[in-house]
Amino acid sequence: MGLVVVTRGAKRVATGSDLARSHRVARRRKGRRDAARATPVTQVSERMSGDSEGKATMTFHEIINLHPHPSDVDRNLLLRCIEECLDCAASCTACADACLGESELAELRGCVRLNLDCADACEATGRIVTRQTSPDLRLIKATVEACAVACLACAEECDRHAAHHEHCRVCATVCRRCKQACDELVRAIG
Repeated sequence: MGLVVVTRGAKRVATGSDLARSHRVARRRKGRRDAARATPVTQVSERMSGDSEGKATMTFHEIINLHPHPSDVDRNLLLRCIEECLDCAASCTACADACLGESELAELRGCVRLNLDCADACEATGRIVTRQTSPDLRLIKATVEACAVACLACAEECDRHAAHHEHCRVCATVCRRCKQACDELVRAIG
């Protein structure tokens, strides 16, 4: 019995070209997976370029600067807010994970919760602020204000554990930096 191919509900016997096509598709998928796994650090760093202060400039900076219809909000404040939100989201996620690895997990439960809430708020804010086409400044302002609240709450909770957990101290610093960037953007929006 030959292979059966089902196409939109109709069954038919597979032909040689069907098998060749499925092999080509499988090879393409495998090639994409292998390429994604084998992305060397040099390729990642090639996507970033250094600025005058030695700090890396991320690709999204370039894209926002090239946007055909940028918003009226101060671009530098906008970029700083996005950058701080993305950094804070990653830092809070890493801090939550580090807390989960600590022996006194019961004491850190609230910290983990706030870390994850802050990470979600920062990630959503970073994505919303990144969008430049036809922005609704009321929505952006409310989102950025909520992010600042989440950052403050997370920083205060991390401060409670900073004396015993270095990751909490670092996370609190990152959260405060993100809150400051959010506050500055809110003031610029008005």
